[in-house]
Amino acid sequence: MARSTTDRFLAGLRATTAAAAVLWGSSVGFAASLDITGIEKGSDLYEAVLGGSLLREQTAEDATPSTQELLAAAQADYARLLAVLYDQGYFAAVIKITVDGVDAASIAPVSPPAQINKAVIDVQPGKKFSFAKADIAPIAPKTELPDGFAVGQPASLGVMKTAVSKGITGWRDQGHAKAALEDQQITARVPDSTLSVTLRLAPGPRLRFGDLTIKGESAVRQGRIIKIAGLPTGQVYSEEQLDLAATRLRRTGAFSSVAMIEADKITAPDLLPITVQVADAPQRRFGFGAELSSLEGVTVSTYWMHRNLLGGAENLRVEGEVSGIGGSSGGTDYRLSTRFERPASFNADTNFYALGKIEQLDEEFYFSRQLDVEAGIERIASAERTYTLGLGLRTAETRDAFGTQNYTLLTLPLTAEHDYRDNRLDAKDGFYAKASLMPFLALSGSANGLRSYVDLRGYKTFGITRPVTFALRGQLGSVYGPTLAQSPADYLFYSGGGGSVRGQPYQTLGVDLGGGNTVGGRSFVGISAEARVAVRDKIGIVAFVDAGYIGSEQFFDGSGQWHSGAGLGVRYATGIGPIRVDFAVPTSGPETGENFQVYIGIGQSF
Repeated sequence: MARSTTDRFLAGLRATTAAAAVLWGSSVGFAASLDITGIEKGSDLYEAVLGGSLLREQTAEDATPSTQELLAAAQADYARLLAVLYDQGYFAAVIKITVDGVDAASIAPVSPPAQINKAVIDVQPGKKFSFAKADIAPIAPKTELPDGFAVGQPASLGVMKTAVSKGITGWRDQGHAKAALEDQQITARVPDSTLSVTLRLAPGPRLRFGDLTIKGESAVRQGRIIKIAGLPTGQVYSEEQLDLAATRLRRTGAFSSVAMIEADKITAPDLLPITVQVADAPQRRFGFGAELSSLEGVTVSTYWMHRNLLGGAENLRVEGEVSGIGGSSGGTDYRLSTRFERPASFNADTNFYALGKIEQLDEEFYFSRQLDVEAGIERIASAERTYTLGLGLRTAETRDAFGTQNYTLLTLPLTAEHDYRDNRLDAKDGFYAKASLMPFLALSGSANGLRSYVDLRGYKTFGITRPVTFALRGQLGSVYGPTLAQSPADYLFYSGGGGSVRGQPYQTLGVDLGGGNTVGGRSFVGISAEARVAVRDKIGIVAFVDAGYIGSEQFFDGSGQWHSGAGLGVRYATGIGPIRVDFAVPTSGPETGENFQVYIGIGQSF
C-alpha cells in the first residue's frame, strides 16, 4: 500500500514541476570526487540531498566503482533527489547532474566515458511550498491526522503520505479492512509557492473475520495453531487483533516465522478470510555456558529444550547448573530443574505450566537442600502485563546458626509483572514493576506465613547529543508469620553483591546474632540509583550508588542495619545489550575485609 501510494503521489506531483540533472563516474579502482552546489553546505536540505544520493556512496573514499556504475548512479539520482526535494517541500526545483562537465542524462548508459574524475550535483530548490488547501475525506471518527497537513503549513510529500496512512488506518481500526486511497488531486502554483491537495478515501464495507486457514508445513497440529492464534472469527475486523494473533504464535517459540495474510476477496456477505503462513523453528535446542568470578568461582550450566513436545507447541526445558566451584563465598551449589509449558491451555492468552527443581545451596551463612514441584497458570494480559498463579510443594533440609531444620510447605505463588521499559536490556525510558506473594502452609517443621517481594524500577532520559539516563530501583521484601528461628533459612533475605549493593561482598549483610553467627533477615530494603551518560555512539559511563537494609522484624521499622556502596562503570553497546563493567567500593556498613569489587555482565545492572 505504501509503495503504490508513493508512486501515485510522485506521478501527480511530477506533472506540476520541472527538473533537470547531471552526474559523474570513474574507471575501475579510480576515486572520483563529488560536489553539491546551489544549496548551503551543512543545512538540513544539504544533508537530506547528500543522504539520498547514490553518487555519494559511489564516490566515498573506500569506493572503487567502474565508470558504468558511476554513470548509473548519477542517472538514478534524478528521481531519487526529486523525491527528497518533494519530501522537503520543494516542488519547483531544478536538478542538474554533470560528470566532468557533461550532462549525465545525455550520456548513453552503454557507452560510458573511459574515466570520470568529478561529478557535480547542482540543485536550485526554489521557494519552499506551503499548503493552500489540505483536504482529506471521508475520515473515520477519532482519526488523528498529522498537524502538518493543514492550510498554511509547509507542504511535503511525507506529510501527505502520513495523512493518507492515518486516514486508512482510522478506517481499518473501525473494521474497514479494505480502505484505500481512491483519488487525489494535487495542484502546484509556482508563482505563489503553494500546493492544493484533495485526497479521497474509499472506506469499503465494514468486515468481520472469516475462517483462519493455515499455509505451510508444520509439525504443530492445525487445531492447536488456530487455538493459539485466537483469532476472533465472526467478530468485526481489527488490525490489533490480527497482530495479536501473530504475536501469540511467535511467543510459543515453535515457529521461526509467522505471517497473517488478508484475503483479496470478501466472502459474502461481509467475511474476510485470513491465512496464516508459518514455518517451524528447529524443535530441539541445546546450549551451555560458563562464568568466572574472582569471589564466587566458576559456574557452568547447560540446558536442553524441545519446542513442540506433544505436537501442540508445548515447550519442555531441562536445565542444570553447578556454581561456586573454587569460590570463596561459600561451597558448591547444584541445581537441576525442568519446566513444561502448554500455550493456550484455557484460552489464547492463558498458559499452563508445571515445574520441578532439585537444588543445593551452600552459602556462607546457611546450607539448604530442597525439592520443589509446582503447577499453575500464566495469564498474558498484554505485551506489558503478565500474571501467574500456582500451587506448589516444597520440602527442604536447611542448616544455619539456629541449627538444622526439616520442613515441608504447601505454597501458593502469585506474581504480577508490568514491564513498560522501552528496552529490557538497556532501558532509556519507562518503568518496571514486579510483585511476588507466596503464602505458605507449613505441613511440618515451620509455621504458616507469607513471603513477599516487590521490585520497582524507573527510567528517564534527558538530552539528544549526549543523552543522560537516570535510573532508580527500589526493592522491598518481607517474611511474615514464623519467627526468625522458625523461618525457612532459604526464604530469608541477605544484602550485598551485584543484585543489591555493589561494592559489598555477596550476601554479607544479615542479622548478627552475636558470637560470629549471622542469619538472614525477615525484612529487606534495597535502593539503587544510576546516572548513565552516553559519551559516544557505543560507549557510555555510569555513576551509581546502592544501599541495602536487613532487619529481623517482619516489616521494615528501621531497627535493622544498613550498608552501602558506590562506584563507576563502563558500558559498551552491542546488538544483544551493553557489556557492563562496574567498579565499586563499600561506603558504609559493617567491616567485611573487602574494599573493592568488580562486576561484569551483559545488560544494564537493572
